[in-house]
Amino acid sequence: MLNRIDWTGTQPPKATEKGIWGWMFFDWAAQPFFTVVTTFIFGPYFVSRLTDDPVSAQTTWSNMATISSVIIALLSPILGSIADQSGARKPWIGFFAIIKIASLFCLWFAAPGSPVVYPAIFMILASISAEFSIVFNDSMMPRLVAKHEVGKLSNTAWGLGYLGGIIVLIAVVTLLAASPETGKTILGLDPLFGLDPRTGEDARITGPISAVWYLIFILPMFFFTPDVGRGLPFGTAVRSGLRELRNTLGELKERRGILTFLIARMIYQDGVNGLLILGGIFAAGMFGWATIEIGIYGIILNVVAIFGCLIAGRIDKSVGSKVTVVISLTMLLLATVGIISTGPGYTLFGLMPLPTADSGGLFGTAAEKAYILYGLLIGFAFGPVQASSRSYLARSVSPEEAGRYFGIYALSGRATSFMATLLFSLVTYMSGSPRLGMATLILFLAGGLVLLVRTPYPADRA
Repeated sequence: MLNRIDWTGTQPPKATEKGIWGWMFFDWAAQPFFTVVTTFIFGPYFVSRLTDDPVSAQTTWSNMATISSVIIALLSPILGSIADQSGARKPWIGFFAIIKIASLFCLWFAAPGSPVVYPAIFMILASISAEFSIVFNDSMMPRLVAKHEVGKLSNTAWGLGYLGGIIVLIAVVTLLAASPETGKTILGLDPLFGLDPRTGEDARITGPISAVWYLIFILPMFFFTPDVGRGLPFGTAVRSGLRELRNTLGELKERRGILTFLIARMIYQDGVNGLLILGGIFAAGMFGWATIEIGIYGIILNVVAIFGCLIAGRIDKSVGSKVTVVISLTMLLLATVGIISTGPGYTLFGLMPLPTADSGGLFGTAAEKAYILYGLLIGFAFGPVQASSRSYLARSVSPEEAGRYFGIYALSGRATSFMATLLFSLVTYMSGSPRLGMATLILFLAGGLVLLVRTPYPADRA
């Protein structure tokens, strides 16, 4: 078993440079699933083209996400605790990688007219496998580098993930995804591999592509990143892990700083998720954006996020994870206020009138350009707020307890994940104003920020 790291930072890291890069490549390997399958390509295909009943398909997709979230929230702390007792994380990641890769390959068979229940099941299996693997991968982080390097490591890995996702997304959009009417890609080319967009092959292929990408790029982590030696036998580890989880939940009453951090993160993460989920939809309703505008808006956010994470990694190393998260949340608050203050012909609630002329092309009005500028703030901040939250916890727990605490961390990110979107829907429905609905996100971002400011750093100091 690896010796425990000296958290003063005076001892050299326990992982080699290859081991650290191997760990970071997990994010690079995992991100395309979230980018091209869940968000931009397969997800829209599932709800708009898989059946002749898009309303039913949207309900199925929403139910799929809800089921996945509940399973992840309930089982992540349990699996994290068991992993702490059984020792090595790589066998768990490997086990869930098999399920994820097989499920993603099965998405290829989701042809138009086929029953939606089967791709929904495969998406549930892929989603929970992906999230469980993240728990085990994140819990390896405290053993890899000295404490003062954790924030830079986390942000660099997160930025690397965005880069991997955006590369796959751009490749799919330009070389594979085609118009069902013309059969041509956005570049005017025939899709690679002879894919037929009329049968959704250009969208269905994202499952196998993400699976192969994941399989290839998690290998450096398995080959080079150090892991903990074997601990207790599996049966004993399960019993001991459940007992330790119960003890951990009980000791959170004493570890007030960690508890406060987890609650703060639960609140502001709802706001972050709501901003990402609803930002494009809000703009589509206001400006009439079509799929290509929303897609390019997403690409812009992800490209900017890469640089945001690289910059945040340096800030995190210099001044710590808490300051980095506070800065990021402040930027997200400013961006949200900017978004809800913008409409055709004005921004900042009318204090800054804008010309209404449309120059043609993408984002042709001044208001749309202002919206993109606020989107840049989101892009710079939404990666660091998540990456430095991860390093905040890593700095606050010991390597021996990282598995169960990152499991609880996953729970805190899922337990109330529906609240922001639900409040948006309720306020929008009752008021008839999507702008007031978007304004509710301020409650989550500001509430989490206020609570975080009162949290000690590292969180175990309380």
